[in-house]
Amino acid sequence: MSSPSTFQRTLLSIAVLGACGISQNVIAADDEQHILNAAPVVVTATRFETNSFDLPVAIDVVEKKDIQEGQLQMTLSESLIRVPGITAQSRTNQSQDPQISSRGFGSRSSFGVRGVRVYVDGIPLTMPDGQGQPGIVDLSAVKSIEVMRGPFSAIYGNSSGGVIQLLTADAPKTTEAGATIMFGSDNTKRQVMNTTGTAENIEYLLNVSNFETDGYRDNSSGKKEQATAKIKVNISQDTKLTALVNWFDQKGQDPLGLPRLAVTGSAAATPSAFINPKGVPNAAINSNSRVERSHTQIGFNLEHLFDENNSIHIVPYIGTRKNLQILPSPTSASGAFSRSSAIDRDFYGIDAHWNNAGEFFSKSYTLTLGATYGKSTDARSDINIQAGTPNRIEDNIVSNFDQYIQGKWSILDNVDIHAGARRTKVKLEVKDKLIAGANPDNSGSVEYQKTTPVIGGIWKVNPNFNLYANYGKGFETPTFIEAAYDSTADNAAPNLRLKPSESNNYELGAKAFISENTQANLTIYKITTKDELVVNDNASGKIVYTNANKTKRSGIEFSLNSQLSNNISLYAAYTLLDAKFDSTFTPSFGSPIPSGNRIPGTYKTQLYGEVAWKDDATGFNVALEGRHNSKVYVNDANNDTAPSYTIFNIRTGFKQNVKNWQFSEYVRIENMFDKDYIGSVRINDNTNYRYFEPATGRVYLVGLSANYKF
Repeated sequence: MSSPSTFQRTLLSIAVLGACGISQNVIAADDEQHILNAAPVVVTATRFETNSFDLPVAIDVVEKKDIQEGQLQMTLSESLIRVPGITAQSRTNQSQDPQISSRGFGSRSSFGVRGVRVYVDGIPLTMPDGQGQPGIVDLSAVKSIEVMRGPFSAIYGNSSGGVIQLLTADAPKTTEAGATIMFGSDNTKRQVMNTTGTAENIEYLLNVSNFETDGYRDNSSGKKEQATAKIKVNISQDTKLTALVNWFDQKGQDPLGLPRLAVTGSAAATPSAFINPKGVPNAAINSNSRVERSHTQIGFNLEHLFDENNSIHIVPYIGTRKNLQILPSPTSASGAFSRSSAIDRDFYGIDAHWNNAGEFFSKSYTLTLGATYGKSTDARSDINIQAGTPNRIEDNIVSNFDQYIQGKWSILDNVDIHAGARRTKVKLEVKDKLIAGANPDNSGSVEYQKTTPVIGGIWKVNPNFNLYANYGKGFETPTFIEAAYDSTADNAAPNLRLKPSESNNYELGAKAFISENTQANLTIYKITTKDELVVNDNASGKIVYTNANKTKRSGIEFSLNSQLSNNISLYAAYTLLDAKFDSTFTPSFGSPIPSGNRIPGTYKTQLYGEVAWKDDATGFNVALEGRHNSKVYVNDANNDTAPSYTIFNIRTGFKQNVKNWQFSEYVRIENMFDKDYIGSVRINDNTNYRYFEPATGRVYLVGLSANYKF
């Protein structure tokens, strides 16, 4: 579905990205010698299989080779770093999901992923309040990842930043079985076993894995077991039912962040070296801060084709999640006391949509009508472990009921108009179960409703050059984490007075094949937001949020993908993001935050580059990766930063085919020059000042795999 297709055509002379200051000379090619690779086919943007080159959308596909080859395959940060507009920072520990944001949306998230909606095979991994957990999916079972940014993400609901959709592998016609073992620095080990194939009308995939590590930093060991099962039943030629089961069980220590002096021994923002990048605060050791979580989810996708122009998709899902987090007590600087925060979640939902295609006034169109409902119930508790006294016992219930419409009409042979709208209704409800003495009844509820329209158009200037523009509204509701407290007092109530953020999103872009083997994409955007959700206070282990007045984001995204002769490939992605507060606001804990301050957690510039070579005769391959991130502010006040960094990685390996067997071996060296740098930051930790999470030094990974085709 997302693998590239090829076509042959005589290359035309093109003016590439002329309006944006980029030009290209006339290119001539011989049909028999030059094959122009089409952009990948995607389904996320329109819910129809469509060539991404012909969409007025900034959308990229991360292919299987970039997800799995030479990678540990444990977090999305490994593969999403190559997508322009996306920030994907590893936390260097298994207790936290990677920090993933799109055009600055989601950068403030302390837990999980918010502001960006995450799916696997059309099944939501994001709860109705906007909080998502991408670690549910084993990347060893994924064939591609579609990443969409910009206005059209609003069609997926209360998320302004974008959509990430993981697509699991399809079953081959014959049975295959394989195994992979990996081992590396810090006593890291991973084992994967899988089998897949087709038996009569049933296609199946089973993938199980085990991971464990001592961790790069102290108090950062982790263990994770995962299983993925996918069964597709071809009931008839027109009806297919797919079942997808995801399960994992995980334990991970949390090394917490470090204050600047503990990392560098200096108050300087740009230190020459780190004094102890593996260190952790005493609070982490004394409390044994850690996370234990388990998750089980099953989803179904029923597809029925009425005729060549009409189909229906029904996607129900259900699951449970348990999460126990042990944290240092906020009243003890040493962490000698600790508290537990537990969530026991039940969730379910359904999406149903009808796809229609045909002609209107002799011009082709596609149309999707759909509705979705979801509900999640969290039994939450917060307990002082030493005293045995509860601070919080309540049920958090969130539900959504949305309707959406989306369509495309080819009004001219070379002009397509895309438009859509989504009506979103989200309800947060708190049922307080700790009502005694000084604890009042903090039960309550709030409901948010909004219609978010989007419209765009693409002009196919010639077969190798497209220009597009679009505009849309964005809508982000507070998550339950953000609505947890209205103050830092002991008997704080839920903050149900928070307003949702609303955005206006403008985008211009160009896509071009600038030679027979090179594709370039360029996007320019501007986003204005009112009622941005920001930190108002942070003390006593409680983070209180409020609404800032206005923010603005503007930026440029550029990517270049080139397949050269002699099996050499080049890839580069550049992101420029200017994300700022556009009005002054005053939080409870400090001085006013002036207009013009940067939104913390957003990198102004990011650059990723890769050059790779493979030799088909020997099965040898090698790739050099480079990554640069600018400095990043750690709080709204902009009075401290994590410095910029540039690192390089190298991976190399062999592949052999021996009869029905395929073997592969690879070595990866991460941070090959052993640079000290801050890999991620904890936003607005203005009480402990533990903003900084050091990244790994030079580490290695060795992998061996074998696959047998029956």
